[in-house]
Amino acid sequence: MTTEATLPSTSASPTARQVWTRARGVVLALVLLLVAAVVIAAIRSTERHGSLDPRSADPYGSRAVAELLAGRGVDTRVVTTLDEARAAAGPDTTLLVAVPDLLTHRQQSRLRSATADSGGRTLLVAPGIWSVERLAPGVVADPATSLDSTLDPDCGLPAAQRAGTADTGGIRYTVTHPGNDECYPSERLPTLVRVPAASGDGDTVVLGAPDILYNDTLDEQGNASLALQLLGSRPHLVWYLPSLSDSSATDPGEEKGFLDLLPSGWLWGTLQLFFAAALAALWRARRFGPLVPEKLPVAIRASETVEGRARLYRKANARDRAANALRSTTRTRLAPLVGVPVAQAHAPEALLPALSAHLHSDGDGQSLHSLLFGPPPSDDAALIFLADQLDALEREVRRS
Repeated sequence: MTTEATLPSTSASPTARQVWTRARGVVLALVLLLVAAVVIAAIRSTERHGSLDPRSADPYGSRAVAELLAGRGVDTRVVTTLDEARAAAGPDTTLLVAVPDLLTHRQQSRLRSATADSGGRTLLVAPGIWSVERLAPGVVADPATSLDSTLDPDCGLPAAQRAGTADTGGIRYTVTHPGNDECYPSERLPTLVRVPAASGDGDTVVLGAPDILYNDTLDEQGNASLALQLLGSRPHLVWYLPSLSDSSATDPGEEKGFLDLLPSGWLWGTLQLFFAAALAALWRARRFGPLVPEKLPVAIRASETVEGRARLYRKANARDRAANALRSTTRTRLAPLVGVPVAQAHAPEALLPALSAHLHSDGDGQSLHSLLFGPPPSDDAALIFLADQLDALEREVRRS
């Protein structure tokens, strides 16, 4: 018997067209996702560029108010560290804190200690629950923000009365101590609060929204008037833009691990994903316990079973298992034909000598061993060739 032959030129491997047909949906989704990410990044890159920066001429910058103050003799200096802001506090200085919520609790306490008795003015722009109680004791941020952006002053503060209606609607505040100026109320809660210092002429102004400082809205309502009066009461204006790279944000004696540096939102998000994955696993594992055999309502042809099993092998790319099934079945059928017990059909030392004697061939026993007990085929074409060889061997044994 001849066991060596040339492999056929055709292949059962998927063609490039088939691969593209199967993968084009996923590729299209990835391309759309990438394009959407680029578009969103491009739009948002210019959305708040230079926000509240007195050097920026962008819509959300504050260069316009800085130029108007310069015309009134007020010089503006930008600082980005807590040490610079604390050193600048004084009776002739207005200290504007652009984003108070970026400060840590330790930074807030240090800033408050430097400004409380300085005699100057501290203006906090839209401080939230995180920062307002430390920087302006007696003032508490309300969780619900104002529904209206343009509000009337409705208070006795001279600067607010002269400015009139302004875009101060944003965070609303509750004042727990008496003697403060509460202006521009929304649903009876003020959006601008002036807290006088315990001694001296200093004060702290809490502004619920940054709109009166933006280049884009400075010329609307009484925004310019209110901004110039709040920032121009002293000859010097120090504009503090908190930076995440400020070394004062961390305690030198405190060592933080990787998890400490992650925002709390990431940890909660990871926990939610874990629970979602667990629920998905439980949903997919609906079948509990051992498999229960069930009688089929109809008879299924053997050919359908073979085809279904073959498709599963092909889908899993399990050529080794398919080849092993073909060889095992062939050995089981050949053993009785050559006088070998079925129990020894899978023992090469029992099957191969009897098979060679039955074929009356002087062929190479190594070829039979490779055919019936050899390694798995390397590709689908080799698997098809193996099936053809096994079928030819069985026919030859039955004819001899």
